[in-house]
This record gives sequence, C-alpha cells and structure tokens, in this order.
Amino acid sequence: MATARVLTAANTSCLISKTTSFRAKQSPYSNTSLCFTRRRAASLSSSSSSRRPFNCTAIYNPDVQIKEEGQPETLDYRLFFVDRSGQKVSPWHDIPLQVGDGVFNFVVEIPKESSAKMEVATDEPHTPIKQDTKKGKLRYYPYNINWNYGLLPQTWEDPSLANNEVEGAFGDNDPGDSRRKIGEILKVKPLAALAMIDEGELDWKIVAISLDDPRASLVNDIDDVEKHFPGTLTAIRDWFRDYKIPDGKPANKFGLGNKAANKDYALKVITETNESWAKLVKRSIPAGDLSLA
Repeated sequence: MATARVLTAANTSCLISKTTSFRAKQSPYSNTSLCFTRRRAASLSSSSSSRRPFNCTAIYNPDVQIKEEGQPETLDYRLFFVDRSGQKVSPWHDIPLQVGDGVFNFVVEIPKESSAKMEVATDEPHTPIKQDTKKGKLRYYPYNINWNYGLLPQTWEDPSLANNEVEGAFGDNDPGDSRRKIGEILKVKPLAALAMIDEGELDWKIVAISLDDPRASLVNDIDDVEKHFPGTLTAIRDWFRDYKIPDGKPANKFGLGNKAANKDYALKVITETNESWAKLVKRSIPAGDLSLA
C-alpha cells in the first residue's frame, strides 16, 4: 500500500546535498522547478495502544517543525515532525492533504540531486522519515534523482483494488526546481499523473509545481508543463523506468499508453487514494502492519 508520491519544483530554496557513495549524474532538466510525488502507504502497527480516532479531514492546521534523531545515512536516523507543544505528529496522517482552491500539501522525502532513498516509515509510530533499507543495508538510487520527491499526506494506494485503466494493476501499499529540505512542506498544484507499474504493483507519480515557483501562475495543466518545462515529463518517466536496471532488474512499465495523464486525471487519482486512506484510518479496511498513530 502506498501514499501518493509527488515530484515538485521550486527554485526559491536551496538544500545542502547529502553525501552518497554514488556520483551525481547531471541532467539537462536540473534547472527546472517541477516536483513530483507518489502515493505511498504507511505500514504501522495497529495495536490498541496506538489507536486514536481519525476523521477524513485534517485534525488541525499543523504548525510543525522537524526534529532529527541519529546521524544521517545511518540505520538509526529518523526525522520526526513535532507540533508547537513538542508532541510528535505523523506526516502521513496529521498533515492535511488539501489547502484549498486546488492546492495540496506536499512533504519532501528526497531532495533534488540526492540519491539516498528516504521515505516515511509507515511501520513506525508517528511515521518519521528514515532511509529505506534492504537486507539490513541502507538503500540508494544508482544515481541522483533530478527533482524533489515526496508524498501527498492522507493518501493510500489500496493493494486490494485493481485499476482496470492500468492493466489491472493493484496499489503498492505506499501513502521537483531548486533543492528543498527533507521534511519541508510545500504547497503545490498537481499537473499530471504517471501510472508506473513496479513488479505488477501500481505506483502513481503525481507531477506538481510549488506555488512559490516564479512560473506557477503560468503552469496549470499538462500542456503547460510541456510549454514551460519541455521534455520534463518524458525525463521523469524515463528516470523511473530505468533506475533499477543498474541493479540487474528489468525496467519498470507504465500504463495509460506509456504517457502522462492530465491534471483532471491526477486529481481523480488523489481523490481515490484519499478515500482509501479514510477507509484505512476508520478501520473499514484491515491495517495489517500499517501504523495509524
């Protein structure tokens, strides 16, 4: 199960790059300000001690700060979100999805031009951001990602639902362009959607633009992306298609004719995954290992 993932772009803030064991690969699109996000699901324990009531809208309008624990690029590193009282909150559950007037909150997990595979820890209390692991080792992309990448809060791709428009693929169980900071919350406008199919699981990528980008007022749908950021949608698709190939895995596939869908389709995807999240937190759907705290 996954939350909606987004790629966003904004050229108003800069981020210090994380040192990785891989050399940055320069992209011809590295100066754009688009960003994207994907829907991901959080995997947290549903023990009675962690249960608390949720509703399908924001619990509050959060004024949050980030709190780091441990050293970056270690197994112990966690980036928590805390409110003004110092209480930990969940970036998946407690940050509202919608701001209003077609604007959505976007939580940065992986800054542009970095390769450490950071993500919300959906199986830990308060769902902090951590570096993903495989067989006990920290995970990195084989080369830097060229856009800011993160999640849309309060969304979830239900793995029990097949999407007949995308070759019957099921959700993957998961909740863009100056470089932004891990944990930064941006206000974005969705522009397009890519239906990536990763080992048979549907993993939506929502392309969006940050409102603080100077071109935000000019970019309102997929055609505007091609006009003001030519080649970017193809570059995003190709990056996600090929990033597993250096590890000896096959290329990912894409539904919807291998093309990006327009803004209306992206909004439809966001609405559907928000509805799935609402069912999850109301426990209409078994949470399994997903944390609802």
